[in-house]
Amino acid sequence: MANRFVLNTISYHGSGAIKEIPGELQRRGYKKIFVCSDPDLVKFGVTAKVTDELDAAGIAWSLYSEIKPNPTIQNVKDGVEAFKAAEADAIVTIGGGSSMDTAKAIGIIINNPEFADVRSLEGVAPTKNHAVFTIAVPTTAGTAAEVTINYVITDPEKVRKFVCVDTNDAPEVAVVDPDMMASMPAGLTASTGMDALTHAIEGYTTKGAWELSDMFHFEAIKLISENLRDSVAEAKSGQPGSGREGMALGQYVAGMGFSNVGLGIDHAMAHTLSAHYDTPHGVACAMLLPIAMEFNKPVCAERLAKVAVAMGVDTTGMSTDEAADAAIAAVKQLSADVNIPHVCEAMKADEIEVPGQGRHGRRLLPGQPARGDARRRHRALQEDLPGCLAQFGGPSPVGVWSFDVPLAPPCYARRAFCAASMP
Repeated sequence: MANRFVLNTISYHGSGAIKEIPGELQRRGYKKIFVCSDPDLVKFGVTAKVTDELDAAGIAWSLYSEIKPNPTIQNVKDGVEAFKAAEADAIVTIGGGSSMDTAKAIGIIINNPEFADVRSLEGVAPTKNHAVFTIAVPTTAGTAAEVTINYVITDPEKVRKFVCVDTNDAPEVAVVDPDMMASMPAGLTASTGMDALTHAIEGYTTKGAWELSDMFHFEAIKLISENLRDSVAEAKSGQPGSGREGMALGQYVAGMGFSNVGLGIDHAMAHTLSAHYDTPHGVACAMLLPIAMEFNKPVCAERLAKVAVAMGVDTTGMSTDEAADAAIAAVKQLSADVNIPHVCEAMKADEIEVPGQGRHGRRLLPGQPARGDARRRHRALQEDLPGCLAQFGGPSPVGVWSFDVPLAPPCYARRAFCAASMP
């Protein structure tokens, strides 16, 4: 069986990298650029750092910024119409996952108009043409959407998020300039950084992991563990430093890996929390990550032990199980150190059943490592949280958690949602 790996054609890294954007456009003969960015970045002058470069080079551009934090189907449809009205021929997207995911969907639909309803892009859609030429400029150190073949759109009508996976949506050029991340407040720095760590750990433990992806994920875990605390401190002080630069690289390296091997049940449930409660994606991932690692531990303890090493834990003298537990503890500590909340304030105790029955993250489950002997895990989890399960009625065999993992995931979902919603 062949292992496929998809990356950007070109990527630029380091302070001042955005100065390379005009040349990339001019060499290809593009005349009118569709700039896709979110309203806050426009308001605070972050988008202007790139558009000023376009102006200086005499490159015409048009701005689209009607993008929600969790971009919707309507955001995409409106963007498609705005692109047509602008008579643009290339996209420069500036922002976090919201802007870049919206730009990916717009670019795909412009060149594959049969998917204009947006919903039909869910999963692995059979698009025939690559998206409009795109340069992606991240302003957060977390999503790695500038290098991935994935994007996520929210369907408010059905109260769900859906994941789209398409090699045709990968931006041709990524420009990872840490200076573009300077305006990130400490809270956003922390949550997007924990999202990046989740990408790296889930990618390292997914069933699709292999040597090439391992190389990226292991290094990403190291970079993020070494730099996230400093990056948050720099965001608080307003003084730039090596932490932000390390996170800019670490999140990109994580994206190089997970985009090609997939994620797991942490992200499946995080999308559910975000869809129902508008929980910031990185916060949801961080709250659920230790629980997902513990759930997967029976089938990937050796890999989790290596995660501990990558996070700087001295595992000398530890058994494999002890080292795996040390990795879980290190994740909890890092999350606490950067002030990630451990409680989903928006969720009420009597609402646990609602997200557990969703189907928001089913596309993320095929790579989930803990899949065998589901009934045994079901019983073990029941014994582990009898009060929680009794309160919320026990496991249900329906919804995303039954996607090729019968019985155990509903129980696990309640366990995770209970942990994320209660002090």
